[in-house]
Amino acid sequence: MIFAIAVLWLAILLFKAGFAWRALRRPHTAGDERFDGVTIAQPILSGDPALESVLQSNLLSLTGVHFLWLTDEDDPEAAAVTARLQQRYPHHIIDVVSSPAPPEGVNPKLYKLDRVLDRITTTHLLVLDDDAHLTAEALRQMLAERQDNTLVTALPWYRSTGALPCQLLAQFVNDNSAMTYLPLLPFRPPLTLNGMCYAIPVATLQQTGGFAPLLRYLTDDLALASHLERHQVRIIQSSAAVCVRTSVAGPRAYFRQMHRWFLFATLLLREKSLPVNGLIFLLQGLHPLLLWAMLIMAICGGPVAWIVLAGCLLVRQGVLSGLQRELSPRIPTRPVLSFVSELLQPLHLLHALLNRTIYWRSRRYRVLRNDRFTST
Repeated sequence: MIFAIAVLWLAILLFKAGFAWRALRRPHTAGDERFDGVTIAQPILSGDPALESVLQSNLLSLTGVHFLWLTDEDDPEAAAVTARLQQRYPHHIIDVVSSPAPPEGVNPKLYKLDRVLDRITTTHLLVLDDDAHLTAEALRQMLAERQDNTLVTALPWYRSTGALPCQLLAQFVNDNSAMTYLPLLPFRPPLTLNGMCYAIPVATLQQTGGFAPLLRYLTDDLALASHLERHQVRIIQSSAAVCVRTSVAGPRAYFRQMHRWFLFATLLLREKSLPVNGLIFLLQGLHPLLLWAMLIMAICGGPVAWIVLAGCLLVRQGVLSGLQRELSPRIPTRPVLSFVSELLQPLHLLHALLNRTIYWRSRRYRVLRNDRFTST
């Protein structure tokens, strides 16, 4: 029995890895385009100790970009951080726009983006999370891959800046980023976009109504992807890497973050058809369950089961390490954390299905549907 499970598990792994590897290795033209036609809008919320250093890293990397930093009126810490950086880098184009609290049931990130869309004078808008660092090379690649009526989204990887919980969070992203976003691209358009980093022509965004039609949706990336699809705007999944550097304070913060991500995944499943949900389960949901089955058989069985499990884990680590090196040579190899991270995935999903209240830094939401949530 364990041999059949191992064969199925390896088949899924190698299918995803093969197409992900091909996408990562595909030649691309980064070009030498200047960045003065790009506005980077960053909705900013304090609470991350690395906030100032990440914002500064983008200033130093992306010269010529117009930065729009979107803060909240009730967030003095974010106001202090942005003010310090404005004073430190007076030659950079930085505008800070502070917004009041959004109305109940309105996405705070989209609310801030919607308020500044009319004041963007560049041809392209790039939305970048406040914990994400984008290199000049990656931005040039994204701009080179854009076409008429398209949105280009980057591929995330995490840089851990703390102890074990932070490393475990980073391991989950680094193990699954390429294996989630890339394998299906030869067969169908992306299921969603990476809301941490995406670029779109301002004219295209305005023609589809901007962010206003999306304000009542909690998961802005899924809502935007579905909205653009309805308007025949194509999403291009780039292999350009965006580095996310978030500090996780401890185990509770780790579980809250994973709970939020998996709850958002359930919202995506609700919007997709039954065949698409079946495909997602086959490629993403079944894999950790098969790994659990092999582990239990090894514990209850003899040395043959342990040899099969060990062989599968060696193949797994070699495949993941190769993909991660291709995405970024700075991603560390942590096989034990990688193994634990995959085993925890069904538990995170179960938690998301049973508990619909999420924590988002300093905010707390009760989520009923993507377009129905309340602050608590």
